[in-house]
Amino acid sequence: MSRGPWDKVAKRVARSRADRVAVVRLDGPIGIGGLGRSGLTADNVESVLKRAFGTEHVKAVVVVINSPGGSPAQSEYIAERIRQLSAEKGVPVIAFCEDVAASGGYWIACAADEIFAAHTSMIGSIGVVSSGFGLSDVLTRFGVERRLYTTGDNKARLDTFSPERPEDVEWLRALQAQLHEAFIAWVRQRRGKRLSAPDDELFSGDIWVGSRAVQVGLVDGIGVMRSVIAERYPDAEITMIEAPKPLLARLVGGQVSVDRLMESAVAGTVVAVDRAIGLRLG
Repeated sequence: MSRGPWDKVAKRVARSRADRVAVVRLDGPIGIGGLGRSGLTADNVESVLKRAFGTEHVKAVVVVINSPGGSPAQSEYIAERIRQLSAEKGVPVIAFCEDVAASGGYWIACAADEIFAAHTSMIGSIGVVSSGFGLSDVLTRFGVERRLYTTGDNKARLDTFSPERPEDVEWLRALQAQLHEAFIAWVRQRRGKRLSAPDDELFSGDIWVGSRAVQVGLVDGIGVMRSVIAERYPDAEITMIEAPKPLLARLVGGQVSVDRLMESAVAGTVVAVDRAIGLRLG
């Protein structure tokens, strides 16, 4: 005779006691987002990280990364938060790099105890980049007068519409060098003796495909998440930790209003101008 409901209860109890591997996805650029999309920041990943490390019977936390990089500070904040929670809960962290884990994306990957990638993943780009435009001659050509008022001689360094000054370029290169050294120090701290290529190769800003990244020590192995987890934790259930949707998105089924699109367009324009002279990992 079938036990019916009792079998279902028994299965639910067994499932509630099963070991788990919590999975968090970190997709997209790091920092303030552009048009219609928010980037990865310490604030907006805090809830999913806490839920992942707080999962009952969790054996490991997996961080799946697909990011070209972005803000150095936010990359550091996210990585440090992962390390803090790992230490507090005594839970190991495994990173899986998908299409790309470059610059800030690789910074975050280094927070893991082990890093895996696909054969075709793009890994590395350990460097700092800053780009912009020089449009002072364009203004002159069209008879436009630039009016810029500041307090402090260096408040408008590398202004897009002002002539470039050699001392400003020297200042920027010094700033880039400081950020680069911080990035290098973090990779050395986390990867240690696993690094097997010369510094001038590892820290040149180059990108490697997954198999080559293993050879130089930036990645521990080639493997996809479900296969590696099945081998490491054969009896564990994989629990995907999703970020909660904003209230408006839940109410309208994910549709975006015209007002929201306009707001995002304005925000994206502001971000684009800011990044014209901004420093980023990626």
